Amino acid sequence: MIEIFKTNVEDPNEAALLIGQMAKIFSNYTVNFDLQDCDRVMRVKCKKGKIDSENIIALLFLSGFAAEVLEDEIKISLTYS
Repeated sequence: MIEIFKTNVEDPNEAALLIGQMAKIFSNYTVNFDLQDCDRVMRVKCKKGKIDSENIIALLFLSGFAAEVLEDEIKISLTYS
């Protein structure tokens, strides 16, 4: 499972610290940031099980950052005959 978060993390060093904190707390997650993206996204991949979005957001908040889950935007076009 993969979850994508919009964050306000701007500094690569801060991103690296957050990745380290998350590795200690959520050992089955793989985390990376794309700070070049306009939403400064954080991608979290879980090797097995669900991603605990609420606790991830809380961890970033306690570290002085904001995060929110980016919802999938799937556009479906239906045509009828």
